[in-house]
Amino acid sequence: MRDFLSRDRPMAARRSRAGVAAGLALVLALALPACGGLPQDVERPVSRALADGGATPLGQLAAQRRPATARAGESGFALVDSANMAYASRLALTQQASRTLDIQYYAIHADDSTRALLREVRAAAARGVRVRILLDDFNSTGRNALVMGMAFLPGVEMRMFNPLSGARGAGVLRALGSLHDFQRIQHRMHNKLYLADNAWGITGGRNLGDAYFGTADGSNFIDMDVLAVGPVVQAMSASFDRYWNDLLAYPVASLVSRDELRTLRGTTQPATPAPDAPAPLPPPSDLARLPLTWAPAALLVDEPAKLVPELNDEHTEDTVVDGMLSLLRLARSDALIVSPYFVPGEQMKQVFADMVRRGVRVRVLTNSLASNDAPLAHVGYARHREALIRQGVALYEMRALQDARLNRTVFGSSPGGSQASLHSKMLIIDGRVISIGSMNLDWRSKLQNTEVALVIRSRALARQAAVEVEEALASGAWQMVLTPEGRLLWRAPPGADFEDAHGEPDTSLGLRLLIKVLGPFAPDEML
Repeated sequence: MRDFLSRDRPMAARRSRAGVAAGLALVLALALPACGGLPQDVERPVSRALADGGATPLGQLAAQRRPATARAGESGFALVDSANMAYASRLALTQQASRTLDIQYYAIHADDSTRALLREVRAAAARGVRVRILLDDFNSTGRNALVMGMAFLPGVEMRMFNPLSGARGAGVLRALGSLHDFQRIQHRMHNKLYLADNAWGITGGRNLGDAYFGTADGSNFIDMDVLAVGPVVQAMSASFDRYWNDLLAYPVASLVSRDELRTLRGTTQPATPAPDAPAPLPPPSDLARLPLTWAPAALLVDEPAKLVPELNDEHTEDTVVDGMLSLLRLARSDALIVSPYFVPGEQMKQVFADMVRRGVRVRVLTNSLASNDAPLAHVGYARHREALIRQGVALYEMRALQDARLNRTVFGSSPGGSQASLHSKMLIIDGRVISIGSMNLDWRSKLQNTEVALVIRSRALARQAAVEVEEALASGAWQMVLTPEGRLLWRAPPGADFEDAHGEPDTSLGLRLLIKVLGPFAPDEML
């Protein structure tokens, strides 16, 4: 689910690249049919999160769940570490919300699991819950654009963030038609929040769709979220409000009409009915019994202005990714990093080198070429592998074909199939601090996307997550090492049901050749 370009060069080099990109955009724009720009003078009524969330049933439940031993300012947390829990926890918040639901995502897919969840969102609106949905606009084409029909339901407001202009029938043509606005459209809102009554909330790596809830027929995303209750949820709601009331948030009705969506629905219906029944979805989580760990935490979130090209340089020196690098610099003994798209560049490699020199064990789990849903992103990572290994970083690549024994946790295959693609974004520092969010350790997350992350100081949560990552390293990932001849070797774990490999494992010759051909023409800042 990668989008457009990534950059990792100094500012001057980026500006020179931008000049080339702008020239290319102009040529392509002139060659394409003209399409309308974004609407002007759009009305965006300001609204805010519920001020008295503590007075709602969910707020009262939050107060009841707070133990007497919890310190002032601490919040309660539960790792959402399975596909079933990911759906069940969101379903519980939706069904128990009594006043507000605030939903912010990079992508919402029009498939079976999301359709079922949005039915519950509609039911919430029908019983008087105010629903606000904020969605990045990049993926809202074809069938996925039908999700925008939520905007025309009573009680539901929906806005699209940083929209592209043009028709929504085909994503590629729409993107090409927006190349005249190239510098803006390559910046995307990648945040993920699901908030109920300003009392309970979820954030992490997942978007909404079958592949994130373990019900896709093919490859499913392996992901991690965290459920939060308490004071930190108010910070999450404040973040939602900043984006909701920003000038880059356009009400759906200003971009597309109900009739246009009806026409699109007619053109995107499958030719024949699906032969198989939808995969069963779990019941809602029991929020009254769900184990919670109470701990201090902070929310890190990028400013919406990061997506404005004219202001971008001012908002790329204090980002969520910079916060992650600051955490890494504080590590004293151990750093465990999970990043599906991992394009470190020279700055991050220097941070890792400094950590290793200080005696910190640095381990990174990322996707293999076979498990990566964006093979070109693998190019930016692969060119740094040898240097990372030589400087002492323990580098692991997840296998796409996962053992069914692991299908109960976030780091195993999900019920929909044995293919898996790593999508979790997580740091565990010294076994006592854990960060879970939407960011990758790459330069797209630092420079071009807005991101959000929860940083929690809790040995219990860090230990719980580390156990699952360790299980993945021990049974579902290769460790990257160098042979005495200096060649890369994919070393399988002891006792694994797969073998060592001397080249990109589980991939076709065609894919490997494509990566080799495109690699020299794809600098890190373009991935």
